[in-house]
Amino acid sequence: MNKLMTAVFVSTFFMAAQSTAAIDETIRLKETIEINAPADKVWAKIGSFADMSWHPAIAKTEITGGKAAEVGATRVLSIKDNGGNVNEVLTAIDAAGMTMKYEITESVLPVRDYGATLKVESAGEGKSLVTWRAMFKRKDPANPGAKGQDDAAAKEAIGGIFKSGLENLKKISE
Repeated sequence: MNKLMTAVFVSTFFMAAQSTAAIDETIRLKETIEINAPADKVWAKIGSFADMSWHPAIAKTEITGGKAAEVGATRVLSIKDNGGNVNEVLTAIDAAGMTMKYEITESVLPVRDYGATLKVESAGEGKSLVTWRAMFKRKDPANPGAKGQDDAAAKEAIGGIFKSGLENLKKISE
């Protein structure tokens, strides 16, 4: 009987440990928009790590380390209306492929372990397709995450940033 109880306890413990480990999962978001402008014209607006003025929530972009067009460059984005700052590092840039990858290193946003890619592609004559995708975890790894730092808050914040940015990019590019 003791062996049976031990086996039940051990299996229950491992099942609980496995389910807890799976709770803090990576979240994936992707937004795409078609813009009635050539891809090179759209890339000219978003392809500089030193300039995020195309996004309506950003008041200022400041390069704080390295050169803006080189991997390893760092920047601070100041969010409008005293919304705080987001510190980022450029992890890849391919001007010919119209692709930029970056990571957030410190932020007021309810996320952590955030990495994202912005890509512009031709969608036919005079049109382009812009895709913004990210992988991240909620800010609070506890189960459940604290209100405002949970999965829902993380998805809402990043989804809102993506949508408002891409919609504004379309508006200023067409």
